[in-house]
Amino acid sequence: QVQLVESGGALVQAGGSLRLSCVASGSIFSTSAMGWYRQAPGKQRELVAIITRSSSTNYADSVKGRFTISRDNAKNTVYLQMNSLKPEDTAAYYCGLTGSLTGRIYWGQGTQVTVSS
Repeated sequence: QVQLVESGGALVQAGGSLRLSCVASGSIFSTSAMGWYRQAPGKQRELVAIITRSSSTNYADSVKGRFTISRDNAKNTVYLQMNSLKPEDTAAYYCGLTGSLTGRIYWGQGTQVTVSS
């Protein structure tokens, strides 16, 4: 019932910037917490940033001060602005919607971010 579509991934040089977008289907978006996650080959998926239904935010220490998560409820869209990118940011980035009652996470298909040195 919930569909998430990410976009904006690309190949970028170290120090550059990218803006990822995730569009969600349905009216559930405005009442759900949203997150950005990433997974590099051979590593576990990790939480990058989270934004609640009331727009409170939290970030992984590795991206704090460089990445910014935001949401536009009118457009059912969550964004991840990524600045000062580093090679270690290279990963597949996934959008996740967390159900407020069950905690179930709905995932998008992912978008690849590659940062060259």
